[in-house]
Amino acid sequence: MKKILGIGNALVDIIIFLESDDLLKGYSLPRGSMQLVDSATARKIEEATASCKKYMASGGSAANTIHGLAGLGIPTGFIGTVGHDVLGDFFRNDMISAGIKPLLTESKSDTGSSRALVSPDGERTMATFLGAAVELSAGHLDPKIFSGYDHLHLEGYLVLNQLLVLQALEYAKQLRMTVSLDLASYNVVESNLTFLNRIIQDKVDIVFANEDEARVFTGEADPRKALDRLSQLCDTAVVKTGDKGSLVKHKGITYEVGIIPVQCLDSTGAGDLYAAGFLYGMANQLSPDACGKAGALLAGKVIENAGAKISGSSWVYIKKTMNIG
Repeated sequence: MKKILGIGNALVDIIIFLESDDLLKGYSLPRGSMQLVDSATARKIEEATASCKKYMASGGSAANTIHGLAGLGIPTGFIGTVGHDVLGDFFRNDMISAGIKPLLTESKSDTGSSRALVSPDGERTMATFLGAAVELSAGHLDPKIFSGYDHLHLEGYLVLNQLLVLQALEYAKQLRMTVSLDLASYNVVESNLTFLNRIIQDKVDIVFANEDEARVFTGEADPRKALDRLSQLCDTAVVKTGDKGSLVKHKGITYEVGIIPVQCLDSTGAGDLYAAGFLYGMANQLSPDACGKAGALLAGKVIENAGAKISGSSWVYIKKTMNIG
């Protein structure tokens, strides 16, 4: 069975259910975006939402994807940096309990955290304090860590550290690993267009994007045209189109993938779990449309829950539907 390695920001997600979007305006947080905040702002948001319903879980885009893959029985590992603190212990123990090999370095800084501010309609806006997570560097990487894995999955947020991304991609290619990249957030894409274009064209096999990310990256407002542009740079391109499903293009052929009927509680992690389902299909040599359907299944089930983790009963349904023993 293929083994998949993830690398990303090791964060603890604090999911906060807002009564309205007023707080987003008060802290200049564009709805649906990911904004970096300092520790003081993170504390102020925590205080301002003290009366809101909250839920805590280990998170970070790539970590969420790796959790999903582990839930499907794929052997996985995760590279990241945490602090020597309660949240760092929480993150590590959550990885271990999920069957993931934690390849974590420790920092004297506080473990990073991300406040997922969930609007009444389920849309989520991320206010992220990176903390120790941002201290993961190229110097922490070693080809021995990558050895034995077949595929590397990166989150787009890492492009804020270009040397780290380039080193990870270099080791992956040396070891003949395939590589996937989730573009992660439209504002991150907008700020790193040149670098993203270069690495996707030269070193990435699969790209995941939502409509906003695809539009910013390609300049095409139409998701299908954006998909066509993306697919010129890599073997497989995926554009997620929300409640309309997703579009997959592989070797010149476009596949339209629908959604499963669900009641959305919280969209946090939908894209990350879509990637998990898709990569599971890839690891098992399923067709591109079957990979997309696996992604849609996991994305649908995670948005029925608070946070980016799928509940036990949902895993039973998923495994039965996918015929996983």
